[in-house]
Amino acid sequence: MAAEQKAEYPLAPANGFARSDEEAITSEAEELRLKKRKRLTFFIIFTVSQIVMGIVFGLTIMKVKTPKFRVLSATFETINVTSPSFNMKMYAEIGVKNPNFGPYKFHNTTVDFYYGETLFGSAGIPVSKASLKTTKKFNVTVDLIAPTSLASNTVFANEVSLGLLPLRSESNLSGKVTLMLIMKKKKSIQMNCTMIANIKAKQLQDVNC
Repeated sequence: MAAEQKAEYPLAPANGFARSDEEAITSEAEELRLKKRKRLTFFIIFTVSQIVMGIVFGLTIMKVKTPKFRVLSATFETINVTSPSFNMKMYAEIGVKNPNFGPYKFHNTTVDFYYGETLFGSAGIPVSKASLKTTKKFNVTVDLIAPTSLASNTVFANEVSLGLLPLRSESNLSGKVTLMLIMKKKKSIQMNCTMIANIKAKQLQDVNC
């Protein structure tokens, strides 16, 4: 009877460490799973951040925007504005605004100033470069001279007598924007500005490009 009672109870582990070893193995396995999970999470976060950075980089820094080419301001030196004669010297400031994260190198061009469809004068713009996020400015002198064909134009004579002469400037500028020293993108700009030459105040006003 005593032997049967002893058989009902399992024998204790010989070394007393079996349960501790199993717990250690389980703990190591769990720790390994956590490490793998952390690595996977880090990899996903890193990948997503790289994709987002790539999109932002492509939409901002690497996106080539069209520069702006316009008349900024001008003053005048009156020479002869006795109708029907008209001869004035204009000192104009012309700007090329580059909104890109790389320089814009452009060729030489000419800016023409018109009264209606009649050419009044021109100014030359040399080969140059607008650095990244800057405006390259040029100071030019333009002789505005009315041709003899306007001698009998009563509208022109009236506007000259009032001292407010509407003008228009036109030009075409071509060049290339360089990004990251390797990527080059051609960009051409059309200037089409309207303005008022205030003869009495000797300055340009209401410039709209």
